[in-house]
Amino acid sequence: MSYLLAIDWGTSALRGARMSHEGEVLEERSFPRGILTVAAGEFPSVFQQCFGDWMTEGTLCLMSGMVGSRQGWREAAYCACPAGFADIAGKLEWLVPGSHAIVPGLSYEIEGVPDVMRGEETQIFGALAVLGLQDTRMVHPGTHSKWVTIEAGRIVRFSTFMTGEVFALLRRNSILSKTMPEDDPAPDDAAFDRGVQYALRSPSLLHTAFSARTLALFNRMDAAALPSYLSGLVIGEEIRAQQLAEGESLVVMGSDTLTALYSRALGQRKVAVSCVGGAVNWHGLHAIARTLRP
Repeated sequence: MSYLLAIDWGTSALRGARMSHEGEVLEERSFPRGILTVAAGEFPSVFQQCFGDWMTEGTLCLMSGMVGSRQGWREAAYCACPAGFADIAGKLEWLVPGSHAIVPGLSYEIEGVPDVMRGEETQIFGALAVLGLQDTRMVHPGTHSKWVTIEAGRIVRFSTFMTGEVFALLRRNSILSKTMPEDDPAPDDAAFDRGVQYALRSPSLLHTAFSARTLALFNRMDAAALPSYLSGLVIGEEIRAQQLAEGESLVVMGSDTLTALYSRALGQRKVAVSCVGGAVNWHGLHAIARTLRP
């Protein structure tokens, strides 16, 4: 492998990095060509337009994300957990044998109900490579947050929480939106903390969410503070659902904004938090590539 072309092809964006054999990022590109903008049959031409000049002799291309979904270039079957680098490498969906491949997502089943991730797995493996970890617990917050347990360098189980999506639905499309400002005000740390505290000591978000309305009705919270309060409620609910021991170590991976919010909320459970940015996808793809071509 002279070079690696690492691709993150998601729903709304297409990103790529040209990497050296040693894992150094030499150049990056980004395009607003997520899979929803690409018609069936046009994936090869879009790839060629955006990255064709990087596919020199000896270059391996690995793609992760929604490009491997049913709406993407070609569906890559999920790899069942437990799964590590070698398991992922063995399940690659080769578009051009030995040259272009799509990384599969992961699946985990409990009590007959499957859970899945697609794209997050390469970020998780990248974080493990960057942090030098083999055993840890990790949360990847976002629209659909993932709580992941890693043992001996393999993802053994995970669970998904629709926290970001539920927040957006409550914020914009529920009765709660009627008491909140249309635009998003500046974050209110005190209101966020109050929401987390209430969620942690309450039995259900189905109950606590209504407090975002009643606090406004009784003029006990400013309208500008309500979005932060609601954010605290939904994130607090997600954390309440976890079995977390005081002093437990946890890796939080994601954007600066989300890692800061989750670190703040997890502090109320007295959990030791290490943060890593979401831009570790390239390292995960490089680690998979090295499994194929040492």
